[in-house]
Amino acid sequence: MTIVPTDKAVRTTTPSDRGVGPLLRAWREQRRVSQLELALRADSSARHISFIETGRSRPSEEMVLRLAEHLDVPVRERNALLLAAGYAPHYPETPLDDPALDTVREGIEQLIQGYEPYPAFVVNAVYDVVAANRGILMLLDGLPESVLAPPLNAMRLSLHPQGLAPRIRNRRAWRGHLLDQMERQIALHRSEPLRALYEEVAAYPVPEKDDEPQPGLPVAHFALPMVIEHEGRTLSFVSSISTFNTPMDVTVAELAIETLLPADPATVKYLHSLLP
Repeated sequence: MTIVPTDKAVRTTTPSDRGVGPLLRAWREQRRVSQLELALRADSSARHISFIETGRSRPSEEMVLRLAEHLDVPVRERNALLLAAGYAPHYPETPLDDPALDTVREGIEQLIQGYEPYPAFVVNAVYDVVAANRGILMLLDGLPESVLAPPLNAMRLSLHPQGLAPRIRNRRAWRGHLLDQMERQIALHRSEPLRALYEEVAAYPVPEKDDEPQPGLPVAHFALPMVIEHEGRTLSFVSSISTFNTPMDVTVAELAIETLLPADPATVKYLHSLLP
């Protein structure tokens, strides 16, 4: 499946009316780091950090970036900190279909296609699917057009009552896993669109209990599996997520590659029979 960039904006990076000081303090408190500890990490002083947070001192562009790095602030939010401090954004946000990202797109395509027949897909910061392989398309086969209308969203596809949810036999457990994952992302990125998506999918109906596993069904004890029905067969997968190391572009920083690894020999055999 060719990479299809979504036109949906994740967020707009704009300067804060509060200034850079309160923003930095909020990130420091969220990371549970004291002023002294941050000062030691950033080769500064607790007094200087205090002056920055209260607005008594304007940090240099280099200091903003240094503090953001030591607070593990996401790339998009680093740009917001720079704007709040009166500086230009440091990290570009290149559209995924821009020629400058040809190498990234081609690498992603090779990666997810090379993973076939096992399912693999790529999402952005709000879980919109920007690329998927044939393994994913196989799992989506038979879903109504209303659910498959773009932009495809991985969380909606998984949890919507007209999506994959009725096919997932351990829906309650898998739903809990996905919602926990989103909560961690919200805590890290503090994204309003992501919060809105969370509230939407968390409100979808959920069964009182999961289906009983079939006798003899292998269970992946090393990680929570997604157990899903497909054409009368029960398939089992565990999920792995990869991101780019030290990205220098907002778009690339917010991409995540998710691969579904078969959790039992029967799933492996079935997938190879479908997608040789």
